[in-house]
Formats: sequence, structure tokens, C-alpha cells
Amino acid sequence: MPVSATQIACTRLSFAWPDGSVVFDGLDLALGPGRTGLIGLNGSGKSTLLRLLAGELRPTAGSVRVAGEVGYLPQNLTLDTTQRVDRMLGIDAVRAALHAIEAGDPAEEHFATVGEDWDVEERTHALLDQLGLGHIDLDRTVGRLSGGETVLLSLAALLLRRPGVLLLDEPTNNLDLRARERLHAAVAAFGGVLLVVSHDRELLERVDHIADLRDGRVTWYGGTLSRYEEALAVEQEAAERLVRAAEAEVRRQKRELIEAHDKLAGRSRNARKAFENKRDSRAAMRMKKRTSQESAGKLLGLHQERLAEARERLETAESAVRDDDEIRVDLPHTAVPARRRVLSLDGVRMRQGSRATLEVLGPERIALVGRNGAGKSTLLDTIAGELAPAAGTVAVHVPLRYLPQRLDLLDAELSVAENVRRLAPGADPQHIRAQLARFLFRKNRPDQRVGTLSGGERFRASLAALLLAEPAPQLLMLDEPTNNLDLASVRRLTSALGAYRGALLVASHDLPFLHGIGVTRWLHLAEELTEIDPL
Repeated sequence: MPVSATQIACTRLSFAWPDGSVVFDGLDLALGPGRTGLIGLNGSGKSTLLRLLAGELRPTAGSVRVAGEVGYLPQNLTLDTTQRVDRMLGIDAVRAALHAIEAGDPAEEHFATVGEDWDVEERTHALLDQLGLGHIDLDRTVGRLSGGETVLLSLAALLLRRPGVLLLDEPTNNLDLRARERLHAAVAAFGGVLLVVSHDRELLERVDHIADLRDGRVTWYGGTLSRYEEALAVEQEAAERLVRAAEAEVRRQKRELIEAHDKLAGRSRNARKAFENKRDSRAAMRMKKRTSQESAGKLLGLHQERLAEARERLETAESAVRDDDEIRVDLPHTAVPARRRVLSLDGVRMRQGSRATLEVLGPERIALVGRNGAGKSTLLDTIAGELAPAAGTVAVHVPLRYLPQRLDLLDAELSVAENVRRLAPGADPQHIRAQLARFLFRKNRPDQRVGTLSGGERFRASLAALLLAEPAPQLLMLDEPTNNLDLASVRRLTSALGAYRGALLVASHDLPFLHGIGVTRWLHLAEELTEIDPL
């Protein structure tokens, strides 16, 4: 990338948390105009890198240089719900000055505040219309907005500043399908330097580059996520061939070392016989023995050196092969017969006013979709018995387990295995550990305290606790399960749900994920719950 085009540059960047945990050690990164998708496993440091670029964190060593104004949208927004929309957008002072001038107040400070920004209200309304927020009154308070509207409004506040660099951290997590489309369009139209952390496949199909953050280093791939996955598959196939070749070389060097040992042992036996038969003088025998030992030492040393080199090449080859194992479980006790009644909602009216009537039979896989604020989480909470309906009845006819967005199923102070035992008290501890290995908690990982797990690991532990619970769940409900998961974790979740044989009810805006788990029925929640054609 030409130096003149570079607008973000990290040189020998290092960062460690106060407890000494190292995130980066000598990272070099250069980023110019265009849209870049930053991907990587949960815990690899993606959000930390964005915070360093935004100036929220200071590197422990090295430097970060950013040319131009930076706009940063963090993953978890904390807003003052009492402030007005125009203040959140950063245009309240200019609006007040404009209104004062329009009312006939010619004070010089009003003109100084407005500067060249006479069309600020027109620009703001045009941008809000593009983001689907044209209905929002600039004088209303933020507290009346939904979570998705808050995210889009925060993005609008950044775009109104016309930043040269835009940093987005999982911007589509809480957006419904229509809001996602609008954010995708805003990303596609941005003309500066854009760096977005996301697991949203549709968003990552709109970028110009993929930056893969792994083991504290970034590897660049040109093109979209699909192009990246194609290139990665080719790389991994080549890496696996190198591993097989390196393994064969190690086996060959081991055989040659054994053969060398056997050959030297034969020579040693012949030397002993010669000494016993005294065919040569004692001095000559000692000379032959010394020469033989030196030759043997050199030969063995050569073979040992070759074996060590072969092992080193194998280790290097193995390090290039990614360990992105999939969850593989067998869950026969979750099976539901084809016509068995699973769930009945009869004239249910929820607290926010939406209504639902529903009958679920057999192992249906149901997607629950709808705009932000429609009440999808409220409906799941009502089915789970966490909220009482305002009217109507809810009847669950099979064992039910529910994983809400807040991931509060587990006790952070207990280990992974202890949390599973809480939900399956009759299970044999060794059986639990064997099953947890299939959820990729191997060796001592089941003994790790949940509070120390990364987001993806915590989700995996929660999923294991649900699926291994007693009695086995024959109705599983998940609320936005792919939020905050990296792409590998989404693949793992998809494969785990492939082994699930019960009924599935999933609230999600992630269409590729919903198609991946084989949804058989689509429900849309607005004022009423209705069945719709597949999306």
C-alpha cells in the first residue's frame, strides 16, 4: 500500500492489560482508503485494536498514527437516555443558533456557532431518512428509542461529522433485517477509511479487503468474505499437504536413525570379536576402537540432527493448519416424534400489546423474525415462564430450555463442569467431561471458571449446559444466538444444532445462520404473530 494512501498506521504496536495479559506484541498495520472487514476468533483482540485506533486505549509500546477525524462506534453503547436526539447527534448548539437567528436575534456568537453549517437540519433529516430514522423527532429523548434505532442514530452522529476514518465494532448485532440493510448500504457508500469488526456475512460481502487477526498478527486477503474463505481453503489444503510430507520425513529419519544404531551395534560386535581373537596388536586395536567410536558419534549425530530438523519442519507445518474444530455431539434423548404437540399459545397478549396464537408439532425448526422492539424477546420470555402474559394461555408440553441474549444461565464463580452438573445432577462426572470434550472443552478446560472465559467460550459452555441438561430439552429456544460470536463460533453453533433432534425456536436477524440450521417455518411478529414465506 503506498505510504501516501495510508491513513492508519501501527508501528511495532504492543498492548497488555494491567494484569499482564499480552494482546499485541510488535504489531505492524497499515490501512488506506476502502472498506476492510476485520475478523478473528473471539478473544483475538479485534475490539481492543479498534479502541487503540480510536484513542480510547494507549499502547504499552510502539505507536498508532491516524490521519483525519476518527468516528468510532463501539460494540456496547452506553447512552444518557434523558438527552435529546439533536444533542446525541451533536447538532444541538448549531440548531439553537439557527433558530435564534431565524427568530430575529442577530448576535455575533450565533453566526460564529453556525459557521458554514447552514443546512445542518436538512443534512440531518436526509441522513436519518437514508437510515430509516426519518420518523424520529430531533427534540425527543433518546430513552424512547429501541436498541436498533440507538445504534443507527449513533452511526448517524458519526457520519454527520464527515470523518475520514470510520471504526465499527459489530454494528449489526442488535439490528432487525430492514435496519441491517440500511446499515449495509451506509457502509457500501462510505468513501473514506472504514474498518469494521463483524461476523455478519452479508456485511462482509460488501468490503474490499479482509484482515484476519490471529495470534497477534494480521494477514490480508483481497476481496469479500467469500473470496477470503476460498483463499483460506486453498491455503489450508496446502498446509495439510506440507504436514503430511513433514510427518513422512520424520518417520523416514526415525527409521534411518534406528538403522544407523543397528549398523553401529554390528560393528561393535565385530570389534569385540576381533579383540578377543587378538588378530591385531593392542595399540592397533585401541586406534581402531577410537576411530570407530568417533565415526559412530558423527554418524549418530548426523542422523539425530536430521531428525531434529524434520521435527522442526513438522512443527512449523502444523502451526499453519488452523485448529477450528467443530462441535460434534449425539443427542438422541432430545428427539420429538413427528406429530407430538410441543407448544401451544392460545390468544396470548403480551405486555407491550402484540398477540400470538401458535401450535408447534414435532421437531419443527422455527425462525422468529420482526423489527426491533416488536417483542420477540418478550414472547420468548413469556413462553419460558419468565413473564406472565397479559391475556391468554401458554402451554409447553415437553422439557424446555431457553438461552436468552443476556447469557446469564451460568454461575460465573463455578467451573464449566460444575455448571453442567447443576442442570444434570444425576449425570456421571466422567460422562459430563466426555461430553464437554465434544463441545471443545478438553483436558483441564472443564475445570476453568466461567468468569474467565471469552465470549465465544462462554456461549459454548452455556449451549453445553442446555443440551446436556436433565431431562433432555425437547424444545430449545435461542434469542439472537449469533450476537458477539466470531465466524468459527457461528459454524460450531450451526453444527451443534445439526445434532439436535427436538423442536427449535430461534429469534434472529442472521439470515445465513437461519438457513444454515435448516429452518422449516418462518414466523413474523408485529402486532400479531403470523406465518410468512421463507426469507
